[in-house]
Amino acid sequence: MVQEQLFAETMEETSLVYLMKNYANYNFWANLTLVNWLKNQPEELLEQEVLSSFKSVKLTLAHILQAQEYWYSILTKTEFEFREYGSLNDIFDALLKQSENLAVYITAISEDRFNEKTEIQSPWFTSDFQNFEYVLHVFNHSTYHRGQIITICHNLGITGAPMTDYNFYNVTAK
Repeated sequence: MVQEQLFAETMEETSLVYLMKNYANYNFWANLTLVNWLKNQPEELLEQEVLSSFKSVKLTLAHILQAQEYWYSILTKTEFEFREYGSLNDIFDALLKQSENLAVYITAISEDRFNEKTEIQSPWFTSDFQNFEYVLHVFNHSTYHRGQIITICHNLGITGAPMTDYNFYNVTAK
């Protein structure tokens, strides 16, 4: 990853474009921060079933990854292929690679592309929103499930989670 490319800012960007690009970088950073912490936790606990919307940390991470892949396919107008993931380390690696790819893509698109509408006909919903709304949704979705992962970890006795708050990123991690 080229750090300078992801964090380049121009004075010509509107607030909306800046926000979308900053959120893309934040999402990558937050996923990287969370994964680096989880890599130091016992794998058997991360795969242990619990009462939650997804039955383990591993399955929640796989869901974040699948959702990011789905929205990436919408934004890039490529075909989405639902797939299963193997080991926890495979999920870690794939999530970080996908988060980086998403950040690189989002930081490179134009304001016109953010404002362009994309119609979606899926098994789950139909919509015709501007792309910036889809971009914001995918990052909000990932944030929501990162919070679930922290709660699952607390319930498993895993503490010391890193701060992945958006304001923390803006103030200290950017």
